[in-house]
Amino acid sequence: MIALGGAWFITHSFAPAPNFTDAFYHLNAANRLVSGQGFTDPYLWTYIGAPETLPAPSHLYWMPLTSVLAALGMGLFNAPGNYAAAQWPFALLFAGTVYTGFWLGGCLGGARRHAWTAGLLTLFAGYYTRFWGAIDTFAPYALIGALCLLWLGLALTPRPPALTQGKGVKERRFPTRLLYAALAGAFAGLGHLTRADGVLLLAVGWAAVIWPWDRSRGTHFFVFLRRRLLCAIVMTSVYLLVMLPWLARNLTVTGAPLPLGGSQAIWFTEYNDLFNYPPDANPATFFADGLGTLLRTRWEALTGGGLLSGNLGTFVAVEGLVVMTPLMLIGLWLRRHEPLLRGFWLYALGVHLVMTFVFSYPGLRGGLFHSAAALVPWWAALGVVGLDGVVDWMAKKRRHWNAKTAKAIFSTALVAVAVGLSLLTAPYRPAPSSIPVLYSRLQAILPPEARVMVNDPAQLYYYTGLGGVVLPNESPAAIQAIARQYDVAYLLLEGITADGRAGAASPKLWPILTEPQAFLTPMELDVPGVRLYAIHR
Repeated sequence: MIALGGAWFITHSFAPAPNFTDAFYHLNAANRLVSGQGFTDPYLWTYIGAPETLPAPSHLYWMPLTSVLAALGMGLFNAPGNYAAAQWPFALLFAGTVYTGFWLGGCLGGARRHAWTAGLLTLFAGYYTRFWGAIDTFAPYALIGALCLLWLGLALTPRPPALTQGKGVKERRFPTRLLYAALAGAFAGLGHLTRADGVLLLAVGWAAVIWPWDRSRGTHFFVFLRRRLLCAIVMTSVYLLVMLPWLARNLTVTGAPLPLGGSQAIWFTEYNDLFNYPPDANPATFFADGLGTLLRTRWEALTGGGLLSGNLGTFVAVEGLVVMTPLMLIGLWLRRHEPLLRGFWLYALGVHLVMTFVFSYPGLRGGLFHSAAALVPWWAALGVVGLDGVVDWMAKKRRHWNAKTAKAIFSTALVAVAVGLSLLTAPYRPAPSSIPVLYSRLQAILPPEARVMVNDPAQLYYYTGLGGVVLPNESPAAIQAIARQYDVAYLLLEGITADGRAGAASPKLWPILTEPQAFLTPMELDVPGVRLYAIHR
């Protein structure tokens, strides 16, 4: 009840409305599902994998499960468009994540103090707190990813905790492993349906299951290999069963089981390459200056150019709440030989490497932050284990210490830090009572069927119902070609400053503000820092 009540309060208090592109997109798609329009988008937020016309098939870049969950919440309450109804599944998922942290704390620590501390550290997860209620992948992936790694760990554990409590319980090692392998495969599929990089859960599953360095003495190598391969086959088969409906849908609408355009993100030389038209990130442009771009982009992803920034900062400040980072690493070292943790540490290592050295800019700009949500309950449990290890070490050095009392005091202090950081980074925000002025003015002057080229077409559609496309990371000449292809009649530039810049647009488009374009006609729009143009196609 504490997990459920706390999860409901956090999700509804700190995220009362969508306020960033991902949340607008997933919520718009959910609203269209509930209203019977299926998996379709009336706008484009990137040109990667974009179809030739609008409306278009949805979720060709992001995955669909978040929208499905929000649509389920609205559908169950018969409340299409109701944000609070859409949040209910996310509150339940977050509550499940908190309970997972509670269970992991008790399992790895062995006492109720460990369970309660880990559960509370999961509930008050610092920088994640204000995102748990967002219609985004945070809450779904936190629970699905964490449980996938748990099932995987149990599949590798000779005596799973839940099956060996009490005397006289007969061990059924091999069938139990297959059951947990099947659950790991199912949750890997759900993880992939939540995030495109969720496929890493399956890859980690294979690596953990085939791990060759834990064969028991006396076990014949081929018997060991056969058992592990069977687990891997079961896991993969169930994963494919879960993914099958979505793979079939993609084959129908795009001709491929999974959109392939997202791999272009490997070759981004800047984050704005996500909005190139046409999408043209490729190895040739990436390596045009030799290894210079490779080294620059990967270093930027790792460090971000400042203290506690970049992906290294995400690990220390976001995942580890700063003070817990050394404790959770110590806890992982102390438990490094436990099979339960093998999938976890392989995933933790893999997701940080992939989001830093492969998909560097998507990882830096939120990809790692989203994917690491699956690690939150695990790090919480290991942080408590590490805390105990440090106290035990100090108690040996300082004989007057009462280790039991010190552990209770420091555990309480760690939770207090987490609560303070959570409240500091997630201030209460009331739900907006009216539509923003910019969008109300646009509704008043533009036809209801108009399409607009704008910085955030998902946000525009949420407030006005107007479709359109995203501003390209190109010169002004590209605007006319895009407008012709997608029947776009208007251009909106935001964040305009006195020195001729538009902060919400690529610098390549700034000449529009100072150099007249023959195919653009300025329109009256009484909103500071904004310019509206009619596009002559």
